[in-house]
Amino acid sequence: MSDFFATLDAIFHETFLGISAGRFAAAFAVLIAALILKKILGHIFVSVIFPLATRTHSRYDDEFLNCIRKPAELLVVIIGLFIAVQVLQLPGEPVNLRRGAYAILKVLVTFDIGWTLFNLVNLLDIFLSGWVSKTESTLDDHLLPFIRKSLRAFIIFLAVIMTIQNLGYSISGLLASLGIGGLAVALAAKDTLSNIFGSFMIILDRPFHLGDWVKAGDMEGVVEEVGFRSTKIRTFAKTLITVPNNIIANLAVDNFSRMPKRRIKLNVGVTYETSPAQMRQAVSQIREMLKNHPAIEQDFFLVNFTDYGPSSLDIMVYCFTTTTVWGEYLDAREDICLKIMDILEVLGLEIAFPSRSIYLRGQKDEEPHAQQAIPESLA
Repeated sequence: MSDFFATLDAIFHETFLGISAGRFAAAFAVLIAALILKKILGHIFVSVIFPLATRTHSRYDDEFLNCIRKPAELLVVIIGLFIAVQVLQLPGEPVNLRRGAYAILKVLVTFDIGWTLFNLVNLLDIFLSGWVSKTESTLDDHLLPFIRKSLRAFIIFLAVIMTIQNLGYSISGLLASLGIGGLAVALAAKDTLSNIFGSFMIILDRPFHLGDWVKAGDMEGVVEEVGFRSTKIRTFAKTLITVPNNIIANLAVDNFSRMPKRRIKLNVGVTYETSPAQMRQAVSQIREMLKNHPAIEQDFFLVNFTDYGPSSLDIMVYCFTTTTVWGEYLDAREDICLKIMDILEVLGLEIAFPSRSIYLRGQKDEEPHAQQAIPESLA
């Protein structure tokens, strides 16, 4: 038995890289304990913490726990590795293993922090999604993926920079080169950046929503997509116009979909044979027709005999439809025109057409011919 203990003691005192086998065994035991604690922590999250979080009405605590669960388990392992390194007492010569081990631990800590922040972007995304859902604009939905991807890219960039620093490399030269390169990229991507800022202006000002009928300059159609570089407008000829956002942000946008009602403006010309009594009746009956028409806004409309035109007596009809839908508006306008024709027909009035009166005279001893009214196209 004494020989066995002597052999075991000799084994434990055997060294490798100046580290005894006993320290290797102790460090291994620490790692095993860390892995066991990791499993226990994961079980506590699943069986205890998560059920408690589900009892609340808020989604934020559930998402927060989901974000930190895996990084927390990794942190337990990192702590176990740190204790194991302390137990091993790694040598500094001829190779500085201690410094290398601490650098690796710093990299792992950086990774764990970056992983946590990367996951917490989901929590911010949930918060912003709740805020965006309360707004009428659908353009906010395009901003959320951009914010989420930008934040995650920034976190990854910082984690990489910190990892390089922890490995012992200087990042000052790298940052300087990035500054020069960033300037070159900014100059090359000037138009792209202006388009991105233009998209932010569109999202903040909200001159239109997706699906709105707009007219901007010579472009007219329905807004189909708003990206961070361009806006796509589907014309009524079914062509697709792609407009850079920095251009459309500086144009006067006429949004027809924002109209609370649509206007009808007509000039009805009747012939000069119309008597004053007939004109009064026509104006009165057209007013009464508009007053009783279900598709006409009753807050404001005008019907007046306004002008002595070159070839007609003009009646102005000015009103608004209750609908803003293009098809329903055209139906209402058509019905108004037909009812006006019915009224004029009952009163025996004719709608005038462009004409010109020409007087023909002979010699002095001849009587002038009668006045003739001939169409303007033949005059």
